[in-house]
Amino acid sequence: MFILADPARARAFGLLGDKAQLSGAGADWSGYLALLAQAVAVGGLGLYGMIAIWLFGREFSDHTATDLLALPTSRTAIVAAKYTIAALWALLLALLLAGLGLLIGTLLALPGWSGPTVGDGVARVVAAAALTTTPLALAASVGRGYLAAVGVLLAIVFTAQVIAALGYGAAFPWSVSALYARIADPGQDPPGLAGLLLVTATGAAGAVTTALWWNRADHTR
Repeated sequence: MFILADPARARAFGLLGDKAQLSGAGADWSGYLALLAQAVAVGGLGLYGMIAIWLFGREFSDHTATDLLALPTSRTAIVAAKYTIAALWALLLALLLAGLGLLIGTLLALPGWSGPTVGDGVARVVAAAALTTTPLALAASVGRGYLAAVGVLLAIVFTAQVIAALGYGAAFPWSVSALYARIADPGQDPPGLAGLLLVTATGAAGAVTTALWWNRADHTR
């Protein structure tokens, strides 16, 4: 935004300025908040995924899973608590990003400020975070550690970008967030209700299957 706000300054930055111009963002509040939503849609998939991997996978890597399962607490409650913590971290990080974004945008004196514009932009940032669902808690549990789940995460991130670029992102739950944030070709249709329901169903299925695995798997190793 600092570069785009002044084209002459952008030319002085050389290649960095060219890259900023290629981002397609406008040097105003609407373009700035849209860029933040896009950052959440792409980076959030990896960051929130790593949170889930850490919360579940490290129990096995640190050999604390059997101690945890010996507590007088149901395994479903343990899984639900971990999911709750992961969701709270995701929400707090999205709000932190939005708050810092508002502060930096104000310092840059970006044009186009209005209540509806900023409100819609912040809501889009939070919504993009909410749409970055992953099955990585299950992958970390079944893999009994974090390495296998990290491999699954990398595969999901790569596949999501390819499928969105091919125009089928609305049918792939991990591409919906990017479509919602308008990263893909502007000619592509938004995910719509079907895409949102697909993300919800995928997240619910991941949580249920993770709880079932924790209740029924062999935890003697």
